[in-house]
Amino acid sequence: MKLLEGKIALITGGSRGIGRAVALRLAEAGADIAFTYRKGCEEAAEVVAAIEATGRRAKSYMSDAADFAAAEEVVRDVVATFGRIDILVNNAGVTKDALMMRMSEHNWDTVINVNLKSAFNYTHAVVPLMARQRGGSIINMSSVVGISGNAGQCNYAASKGGLIAMAKSIAKEMGSRGIRANCIAPGFIESDMTAALSEETRAAWSKNIPLGRFGEPDDVANVALFLASDLSSYITGQTIHCCGGMTM
Repeated sequence: MKLLEGKIALITGGSRGIGRAVALRLAEAGADIAFTYRKGCEEAAEVVAAIEATGRRAKSYMSDAADFAAAEEVVRDVVATFGRIDILVNNAGVTKDALMMRMSEHNWDTVINVNLKSAFNYTHAVVPLMARQRGGSIINMSSVVGISGNAGQCNYAASKGGLIAMAKSIAKEMGSRGIRANCIAPGFIESDMTAALSEETRAAWSKNIPLGRFGEPDDVANVALFLASDLSSYITGQTIHCCGGMTM
């Protein structure tokens, strides 16, 4: 029997990058998958097709994760379609980098709303369901920047640090109902953003990573699988660094 056989997972921002890798990895482990995305209908359709190729059910939702009412609507439809939600992965995220003295209110609000408020929206919607089920796993996609901070990313760092504090609080609130809440803190992961870095910059950053390389989305997806499954049944309120040892 597969690790997630019979489980239903909901992932925000699941059409590309880490979200896509998590969706496919959980599907390979036996879960049916629902995921949201904001743009890229073709990418979303490709993910649905890839999930269905594993023999699992899949449904995508073009929806703004930062919209409270839209999140409730998505959750209602997921339950109507699949019957329950066992796993929530709060993965939706953006960056709007600037030094504090140059950061606009708009860029602050955008990052906080997409990265942090979206996690509140979906957690708020699924916790009552999981409480009735007497179990569930909530996974927040944080970042090493949420732990160490980073110049030019105070909005991003605040949002990612907030996800860690939020998971700890949910873990304490809902542990008696069998609901676990944990975080993953990725480091430098191969993505569209890191692909734009020069070879010189990549080499400089790699020197600070004991494993000597940037991570792959699948590296993060494997941690998500662990936290989603019963292999981590006694782990809650924790943050797992997936960064090649960059932060210790």
